[in-house]
Amino acid sequence: MNKRITCFLLMAMLAVGANAQKTSGGISADMLRQIEQSQAKGPSDKALFNAIAANSIDDLAKNFTNQGVVDSQFSHETKSQSIHNQKSSGRCWMFSGLNVLRSNFARVHKDTMTVEFSHDYLFFYDQLEKANLMLQAVIDLAGKPIEDQYVAMLFKHPIGDGGTFCGVADLAEKYGLVPMTVQPETYSAENTSRMSRIIDSKLREYGLELRQMVADKKKAKAINDRKTEMLATIYHILRITLGEPVKEFTYAFTNKNGKVVKPARTYTPKEFYEETVGGPINGTFIMAMNDPRRPYYKTYEVEMDRHTYDGHNWKYINLPMDDIEQMAIASIKDGCKLYSSYDVSKQLDRKNGILDTENYDYGTLFSTDFPMDKAQRIMTFESGSTHTMTLTAVDLDDDGKAKKWKVENSWGSTSGQKGYLVMTDRWFREYSFRLVVDKKYVPENILEAEKQKPVMVMPDDPLFQVDE
Repeated sequence: MNKRITCFLLMAMLAVGANAQKTSGGISADMLRQIEQSQAKGPSDKALFNAIAANSIDDLAKNFTNQGVVDSQFSHETKSQSIHNQKSSGRCWMFSGLNVLRSNFARVHKDTMTVEFSHDYLFFYDQLEKANLMLQAVIDLAGKPIEDQYVAMLFKHPIGDGGTFCGVADLAEKYGLVPMTVQPETYSAENTSRMSRIIDSKLREYGLELRQMVADKKKAKAINDRKTEMLATIYHILRITLGEPVKEFTYAFTNKNGKVVKPARTYTPKEFYEETVGGPINGTFIMAMNDPRRPYYKTYEVEMDRHTYDGHNWKYINLPMDDIEQMAIASIKDGCKLYSSYDVSKQLDRKNGILDTENYDYGTLFSTDFPMDKAQRIMTFESGSTHTMTLTAVDLDDDGKAKKWKVENSWGSTSGQKGYLVMTDRWFREYSFRLVVDKKYVPENILEAEKQKPVMVMPDDPLFQVDE
C-alpha cells in the first residue's frame, strides 16, 4: 500500500479514536433525547413549573404539617443578656466567644454587674495578627514553590474575618479587652468586605516581595525589618477603618438597669481583662467536634490554623453526639452558656426562628430524595460548620433526653425569636459540629483522651473552615 495512503488512514483512525475518547463522557444527542423523553409533561408538571417560576422554592417546599405554635418553654435556661449584631461581617466566632465571657462575668457577680465587650477593639488586633501570620508564614515557606499547597493557601486567603474560640482566647489574653462604649463599632467593622479586600491585595504584594528577599539571600534582620514596615502599613489601614485601639480609659460598672454599682476607675485593656475575666482562658476548656468520618475519642489539630503566630492551633477532640449533648446539658444546668457552631443554612425557618430537619420538603417538590447522612454530607462539602452561636437553653423530657435547644444569635434582636433561634434535637444532631466546654463539665475519660498527641489535619478539609 502507498505509504502516503497508509499514513492518511492511520491519522484518520487516530483522529476518530481521539474524538471518540473526547466525546465519550459528554452529553450525546441520543443521551439528551433519552433525558428529554423521561420528563413528565402532564398538567400537574406544568402547574408545578408555573408555581415555582413565580415563587420562592422555600415558600413552596415549606412543610405545612410541621408548622404550628412554637413551644418556647425550656426546662433549663441560662440568664438572658442583650442581643448583639455582627451585621455584614464574619465575626460570629468573636460575638459568641465574648457572649460567653460576659455571661460568666455576670454569673460570678450574681447579676449585680454586667459588661459588654468591644468587638471592634479585639477585631483590630485579630486582623493585625492574621496579617503577621500570613507574612511570617510566607517567609518560613519561602523555599517551597508558590504552587505548594501551603504557600498557595496563604496567597489565596491572606486574611479573613472568620475564626474560632481559640482566637478569642489568644487575642484577649494578649491584648486585653475594653468595654463596647469605649471603642464602639465602625462601618468597616460591621461591613468588612472592602477593608478585607484592600488588605488582601497588600498582603499578596508583600508576600511576593518577602519571597524574593529570601531568594536573594537577604539577612534575617533585613527581612524582619521589612516585614515590620509592611505591618505598619496594615496597621494604618486598620487604624483609619476600625479606629486606634484604646490604650487607657475610665469605666464604671453598672447593673442591668444602668445603675452604677462600682465607682469609675482608669483601666488599661489588660487590667480590664483581669477585672472581668480574672485569669487565663487557655487551658480551661476543650473544643469538642462531631465528625462521623473520623474515629471518636481521638484528638486532632488543624495545622496552621490560628489567629496569632505565637498562639494556639485549633485543636479538638472528636466525640459522638451523645457525649457532646451530655456536656452541654451539664453546663446549661449550671447556668453556663457555651460557644457552639452549626450549618445554620440548612432547614432554617427564618421567619419563625426554627431549625428543624422537617421544615422544608424539597424531595417531594422535586420528585426525588436527599439521602446522604452527616458523614457523607461533610466529605462532599454539602455540609460543614458555617456559623457560631451561643448555646443557652435545653428542654429535657422525663428521661433527661433533649427535645430541643435554644441559641443566642448575633443577627440582631429583630431576627428569629427576638434574637434567638430554637432547634429541635434531631436538627441539633445532624447540623451541629463544634462545642467549647469548660473542663469542669467534661467527664474524666474525655479529659484524658483530649491529652493525647493530636493527629495533624489540613485546614482545607471541608469541616475545618472558620466560622463566620
